[in-house]
Amino acid sequence: MFEKIRSLIFKFDPERAHDLAIKALKTNVIPVKIKSYECLKVKFLDKEIPNPIGIAAGFDKNAEVYNSLFQLGFGFVEVGTITPEPQFGNPKPRVFRLEEDEALINRLGFNNIGSEKVALNLKNNTPKGLLGVNIGPNKDTQNRVEDYLKCFRILNNVGDYITINISSPNTENLRSFHNPKELGELLKVLNDEKAKLGSPINIAVKIAPDIQIKDLDVIGNILLEKNIKFVIISNTSDDTRENLKNINKFEKGGLSGKPIEEKSNLLINEFYKKFDNKIKIIGVGGIDSGKSAYEKFISGASYIQLYTGMVYQGPNIVNKISKELYEILSSDGVKNIGEIIGSK
Repeated sequence: MFEKIRSLIFKFDPERAHDLAIKALKTNVIPVKIKSYECLKVKFLDKEIPNPIGIAAGFDKNAEVYNSLFQLGFGFVEVGTITPEPQFGNPKPRVFRLEEDEALINRLGFNNIGSEKVALNLKNNTPKGLLGVNIGPNKDTQNRVEDYLKCFRILNNVGDYITINISSPNTENLRSFHNPKELGELLKVLNDEKAKLGSPINIAVKIAPDIQIKDLDVIGNILLEKNIKFVIISNTSDDTRENLKNINKFEKGGLSGKPIEEKSNLLINEFYKKFDNKIKIIGVGGIDSGKSAYEKFISGASYIQLYTGMVYQGPNIVNKISKELYEILSSDGVKNIGEIIGSK
């Protein structure tokens, strides 16, 4: 059905189409029948989830439709990015489709309703699956570390993990937190706050796809030192434009989708080889099929997330990926997806 109406949906501005998708999901009328596969069941934070396929932050920015996303078959959902105070984000237009490239470019700029309203949404509608909460600083803040702390205090008890977003290219100088000194200080402050609150929440860190391979050692060692259990590789890219076909490639913002798949897989594989599963990897970038998901797992990801893939493939994407993964694993005689992680 999505294939038949996609051309109509794509006549809308991408952000308008996204708003319509959120409204549709709020109706709770989910026309997707979910098929589960035993070989895809995994544990995440000691919880069994039906599959390791999640939806990345950016889709459900304001924590409005996470339970509907679970109904679409996602094994876990990450909401946000959420800032302490509400903010509009960057001027519109700020989302662009690159259809020939199966990609998006966005420069949204952390548009969201703010941490207190998001916390209220989550408290009023208990998540029916494993939920991550992605946080970041306000654009005009004088103290970004304090912004992360404010969000952490408000949101540490409403999800299963909190992602520290240091990698969006759409908030000026946010990626300076990849600097070892700044990253170490930020994580120390957050760990201290976690201990002070007595919070059991797990912390993940989302890194950029545009870092150098040589930087992985330093970043990974800081994550280990600060007892970070998960790293998300990776966010959108403000590079990787040279082979794009669509005229929108000249728009400023973060590139997502198929063009960053290879770059993401390389970082995942290098990180996995260096740290041997001591830090679990959530792989993101260019996932739209069982084959592309499989490449993430054999590169070293224990879990995956997607967003742009659903824009192009529609709401049945989890069923599609799950079925194709099942066929790949069955043909190789693999009983559970955990057996292939890092086998590349």
